[in-house]
Amino acid sequence: MPAPTVVDAADERRRWLSVLAKARPAEVSAAWDQQDLRPSYRLLRPPEIGMVMVRGRMGGAGDAFNLGEMTVTRAAVRLDDGPTGIGYVAGRDRRHAEIAAILDAMMQSPTLRPAAESVVEPLAAAQLQRRQVAGRKAAATKVDFFTMVRTRGPQA
Repeated sequence: MPAPTVVDAADERRRWLSVLAKARPAEVSAAWDQQDLRPSYRLLRPPEIGMVMVRGRMGGAGDAFNLGEMTVTRAAVRLDDGPTGIGYVAGRDRRHAEIAAILDAMMQSPTLRPAAESVVEPLAAAQLQRRQVAGRKAAATKVDFFTMVRTRGPQA
């Protein structure tokens, strides 16, 4: 399955923020701990836990409705050389949110981007592999239903 084409910088940022948000906290921590370059930063918004309302649609096109609430953790940082990063993650993992914010800021810095990519790209590859495995498992259970049309001859 080919990677989606990135149209512009906003789409590219949306992609890496999605990868960071959906990554498993243990994977993010492990990848970050292997990272050699640690830029100096200050917290603009320390990691905080809150709730968001999740909305849904019936059939994908129907009227929107409130599905329920979910816990999220968010953080915002500013690197000493300027870029600002944000991190929003599902659940209550403060470290995951802070690392996501730092990596977001690093991805926006031309000098720090290669180091950040060494963390983000393996996470993206792991997520793609999990999606492919899940897709293969689902495809293995696929059932094709068909209808047999029977015609009756004239009753005698």
